[in-house]
Amino acid sequence: MSNFDVIDMRLLRLLSENADQSAAALAQILGMSQPAIWRRVRRLEDSGVIKGHRLVLDRANLGFGVTVFLGVKLSGKKGVSLADFEGAASGIPEVQMVEHVLGMYDYRLRVVARDIADFERILRRRIMRLPGVGDVEANVLLSEERRPGPI
Repeated sequence: MSNFDVIDMRLLRLLSENADQSAAALAQILGMSQPAIWRRVRRLEDSGVIKGHRLVLDRANLGFGVTVFLGVKLSGKKGVSLADFEGAASGIPEVQMVEHVLGMYDYRLRVVARDIADFERILRRRIMRLPGVGDVEANVLLSEERRPGPI
């Protein structure tokens, strides 16, 4: 979709900051009618620009106080496909994200754990046993600032 106007961009910015805002609230902010905002949101959804809505959970309040980013380099062993690794990694509940990347590592995983001891258990018993795992580098998240993105 390439026919964005200024209102579409403002609407996307507002929704990226808080997707729970009602059409009425958005209409008031943008100086438009509620049905006009609803049509714009529907058009953005139908065109695939808006792919969904997310619930953001506070991991620490749920008991997951540690987040670790893992760089995973697959070993050169034959017979292990990317799909095998991705499927197995996605099946680990503590792995929140599996990203195929370009660079020193083949994959980047976002892993949550209750504490460092729990992370070590997940690493040893689950991640190091994934098909094709070679080198692994861990980076513990110290803090995070959420940004709405480039809109």
